[in-house]
Order: sequence, then C-alpha cells, then structure tokens
Amino acid sequence: MVGRSECSPESVVIRRAKRADLEAICRIESVVFDQPWSAAMFEQFLGEPVFLVVECVETQSHDRSVEPTKPTDDILGYVVADVPPTIGRDVGHIKDLAVHPAAQGNGLGRTLLQRALLGLTVAGAPRIKLEVRRSNERAISLYRSEGFEPVRLHPSYYDDGESALIMVAEP
Repeated sequence: MVGRSECSPESVVIRRAKRADLEAICRIESVVFDQPWSAAMFEQFLGEPVFLVVECVETQSHDRSVEPTKPTDDILGYVVADVPPTIGRDVGHIKDLAVHPAAQGNGLGRTLLQRALLGLTVAGAPRIKLEVRRSNERAISLYRSEGFEPVRLHPSYYDDGESALIMVAEP
C-alpha cells in the first residue's frame, strides 16, 4: 500500500464514495475534527453525486497514460455536499470536507472543493454555502481563494461554543 505522504498527484483518483469507504472516511473524520460525524451520518449521503473520495492508486509507471492497477484502499480525503430541497432558489451545501493530515498540503482539499462546486453547479445550485469554524484560518483561506465570501456569523454553532462563519459562493 502506498503511504498517504508518498502518494503523488499523478497517483490519485476522485470518485463517488461507496459503502466500503465508510470506515476509512470515519477514521479521517475522527482525526481531523473534534466533533466527528458518525458512520450513520455519512451513510445517509451514499448515492449522492457529490459524496466524493480522493484515493491513492498504485501505477505501473508515473506516465499518466498508464492505467492504474488495483486500488490501494488508501482514502486520502472526502467531500460531502448536496442540494437540499427548498422553496425558491436552490442552494448547494458543502457539509463536510477533510483530507488526512499526512496528505494535506498537496492540493487535494482544493481539488475536492472544486469538484464539489462543479457537481453542485451541474445539479442546479447557482449558490453554494458552507460553515467553517471561525478559528480555521487555513480552511477560510482556501474557501476565499475559490470564491467564497463570508456572509454572517453563526454564534455557538459548534458543541464547544465556537462560532461558525457562513460562507457563500456563486460559481
């Protein structure tokens, strides 16, 4: 198996999440977040077009024309998003996005975010929102660089009392 930090950008694929991925997704969730989602929470989004994972795959060569061999079962990160039913203008919602700490800094979070934005736009959402901890400057910087702007603060959003910054983009 290729280690998370050894996986090159040429060795990753982004695909829809499946039930077999839930254990790996939950492991990442519990490492990245203080208030992790349960497997049941993730399970309700299986089948959604914008529940994606980024996975490291072994290749026979670093040549992009070579087909990947068997997947390594090494999930590096994921994104969960949907377009909840509303009356009026549909708003896409990025609910959860995480990359394993050992794989951070390689652009995987940005790539997952961009794919989620594309998927939500294709699903008919002209506007996309997300919540982020007010203290998570790294994530806020990523979201801003992809067109999100803060619109309001949601006080005491998280169980520990921290506020969430509500950010919106119109891709």
